[in-house]
Amino acid sequence: MTDVLEDKRTATRFRILVEMADRQPAVSQGEIAEAVGVTSQAVSEYIRELVEEGFVEKEGRSRYRVTKEGVDWLFGAAGDLRRYVEYVTDDVLGSVREEAAIAGDRIAEGETVTLSMVDGLLHAHSGGEGPATGVTTGDAATGEAVGVTGFEGIIEFDPGTVRVLQVPPVRVPDRDLDPEALAAACEDRGVVTAAGVEAVVALRRAGVDPDTTFAAGEVAADAAARGVDAVVVTTTDGVGRVTDALRDAGVDHEVSGI
Repeated sequence: MTDVLEDKRTATRFRILVEMADRQPAVSQGEIAEAVGVTSQAVSEYIRELVEEGFVEKEGRSRYRVTKEGVDWLFGAAGDLRRYVEYVTDDVLGSVREEAAIAGDRIAEGETVTLSMVDGLLHAHSGGEGPATGVTTGDAATGEAVGVTGFEGIIEFDPGTVRVLQVPPVRVPDRDLDPEALAAACEDRGVVTAAGVEAVVALRRAGVDPDTTFAAGEVAADAAARGVDAVVVTTTDGVGRVTDALRDAGVDHEVSGI
């Protein structure tokens, strides 16, 4: 277990220091006591110790500031907590959570199944001999949804890529566009999204029906994370919002005109 959660005193010390950093320089010990769930007298004692250790410096009556040493300790403790949360989420809860999968054949409750990602959706097949397996929580016929838990291994699939295509905005007087080239660019992509009215109109001219016209970058990023190639059509004015969403998600993408 991480040091911050090793004992109640260390955990309380961490929470008080966080509250002080959030409220500095004017610090109300009563407000901190209420937030942390201890007495004002206990907060006063903790603050005195933090000052003595150089984690906090007093600037006047009820005025305190967290020092560089205090900030460094908080960063270290917060990092320990983050790693512990990731361990609990991925390693502990990851094996007991229940997810829905599409049954690739008839499956019985309690059966060990092989898991795979097909067109961005989780599939389960009888056998349980693949690189990723799970245990079903119910019966399901082919094509039905079935609950799966007890995950083991890694589902093997290649992340998708995203191509961002720019079309001229409406304010551009001469907005030449090649509908055939746009249709060809979308042909082999599993997901097509449009950001903005100009993008929707351009796709309609190309005979392409976008999968969504909202949150185009986020949808494309989610598709790529599930192994599906995607294309986002947007204006040159809106390309930044799309690429920001893709970068935030860590998704490979390329930007080009059309």
